[in-house]
Amino acid sequence: MKMTDVVERHIISVLVDNEPGVLARVIGLFSGRGYNIESLTVSEVDVEISISRISIVTSGTPMIIEQIKAQLSRLVPIHDVCDLTESTAFIERELALVKIINKGDERIEALRIADTFRARTLDSTLDSFVFEVTGNSSKVGAFIDLMRSLGEVEIARTGVSAISRGNLVDLSAR
Repeated sequence: MKMTDVVERHIISVLVDNEPGVLARVIGLFSGRGYNIESLTVSEVDVEISISRISIVTSGTPMIIEQIKAQLSRLVPIHDVCDLTESTAFIERELALVKIINKGDERIEALRIADTFRARTLDSTLDSFVFEVTGNSSKVGAFIDLMRSLGEVEIARTGVSAISRGNLVDLSAR
């Protein structure tokens, strides 16, 4: 297998005008070309100039990732496209709510694991817990896998939010 055939996970941060239809255009770009979105988060980040940040987690070969970034850059309401995975340092976080239904010794083990992962207990009944866990995607996934081994689980995940580290601020939107 050539290096150009290796599928890699990338986190792409996109600054866009906060207006109706922008998210649909971004999603349409992905679906129209058969690209997968593993995670998508969006929120307004500057109320004064009405700018939102879309964080997209996707996978593909280096050529596919370059195509995605080039096509995103051509969309009219987009101010900046940044592949955080290519930058030297970035912070990635995700939040998950995990409900586990179990009894007996599994309850004690669930609390012990939650403590190890620094998960907060948000709700407790005689046969269930709801935990809040935050961290990178692999930490959240590991916590969920361990909870699944202890009982029936229900999961709600926010998706990845990411930002570059350091003292540089993206001012291209201003």
